[in-house]
Formats: sequence, C-alpha cells, structure tokens
Amino acid sequence: MQRFVIEAVLVATYGQLVAPARPVEYLVPYSTIVELYEMRASSDPIMTSEADEAHVRGKIGELIEFFEEALNRKKIEKALQVPWRKSAPLLAGSHISFTVVNAFEHAEYGEMFDPVETDLILTAIQEKAPILTDQLDFVEKVIEAGIPVQVFDIEDFEFALEEDWAEEPADPDLP
Repeated sequence: MQRFVIEAVLVATYGQLVAPARPVEYLVPYSTIVELYEMRASSDPIMTSEADEAHVRGKIGELIEFFEEALNRKKIEKALQVPWRKSAPLLAGSHISFTVVNAFEHAEYGEMFDPVETDLILTAIQEKAPILTDQLDFVEKVIEAGIPVQVFDIEDFEFALEEDWAEEPADPDLP
C-alpha cells in the first residue's frame, strides 16, 4: 500500500485522490483537519469559480462528516491523547484509508514554514512517507532548505503511485 502525508483539504479538492488505481493510506496531521473546520466557517474563497467553490465546500463538509462519524471520531480522539500517536486506520472505500497523526510541531522548521507545513514535514520524516501537495512554493522551500523528505505535486499523483517511495530501513537486517 502506498502512503502519503497530505493535508485533509487536498482530498476534498482533488477528485483523483479519492479514486486511486491502487490502495493508498493518507497520513493526515490533525492540524489539517482543524483547517477543514476553519475553511468551512470562513467566507474567504477556496476556488476561483463559483461552481468549483460550491463543489469543494460540499466535499469539505462530507470529509468533516466522515471524520465526525462515531467510530472515526473515537479513533481520532484516542490518537490525540499522546504526541505522535496515530489513529487506527479510518477506512474510506476499498482503496483509501486515512490515518490521523497527532503531529507535535516543536518549531524545528518554524522560521521557514508555517505550523501546518511543519506538521507535514515532521510527519513525513517520522513516517518515512512522501508528502503530496499542490503548493509549489512549499515544494521549493523544502528543496531549498535541504529537508530530507520526498515531495510530490498533486499533478504527479499517478506517477507517485507507480513506485513505493518509502525509505529503506537504516539496518538492512530489519524487515
């Protein structure tokens, strides 16, 4: 199963992410779920066209409902009790699961990156999984800073699915 660190809103925004060709686990820092609620409450536009705006806002609402389902909420609340704890998988169809990560941002990259970006980076490092994003400036900042994570643009999602991009364990004797 391919794993990606991703912001929750991107799953609501990009339809191809909910219909992958192979099983995918999305590692979602909890701070990005909080962003969904902020986006839903905000009147600031998310998309440029009115039709896209209405569609994405609807998908954000659906994703919030998914995370608030009783069993999913229970799994998330358990993960939030300890820094870096992960939820049990939240199944969303036959090819998608979400794992919510209680990322603990400790300002390691706070000078160059906002807190959500830092959570994405630290989760990617912790989980040895690539980041999937639509923010090209974020990709450039990661490269410029020499941060040891892989980052894929959303447009390269199908390419990213072709390989297992997880890093090999440091000890070759480990599974």
